[in-house]
Amino acid sequence: MALSLGSGRLSIGVDIVQISRITESLDQFGDRFAQRLFTEQEIAYARSSQPLMPERFAARFAAKEAAIKALNLSQAGVNWRDIEVLRGADGACSLIFHGRVAQILETAGYDEVALSLSHDGDYATAMVAALRSAADGAQPAGPH
Repeated sequence: MALSLGSGRLSIGVDIVQISRITESLDQFGDRFAQRLFTEQEIAYARSSQPLMPERFAARFAAKEAAIKALNLSQAGVNWRDIEVLRGADGACSLIFHGRVAQILETAGYDEVALSLSHDGDYATAMVAALRSAADGAQPAGPH
């Protein structure tokens, strides 16, 4: 789900992932799956706790999907590794953008992007809120 409010300055994306689907992909494709979607730091963090690994990968997958929705990148053909979820010393996660995604967001005038992650039971969820500057008239990358 993606939602733009008011003048289109605030965009919100939400995603939910069934953790077992990520577990199945990890079992079936192993490192190839992880390395295609996640950065080395994301992989290291997820693997730092074997019992929590599937939900950590699932939450990061949901975060990337929510970011793609909030930032209107679904038609932009982005590299998933250009959207990175990092955990700060305070435990809060944030999004870091690299490469082409960073360029698209700069052109579109996004100033702030906030992330919220959660996982419970069989599901991981993420919500991304993105704010564009009022002075910038640029539009997001995807179709309108």
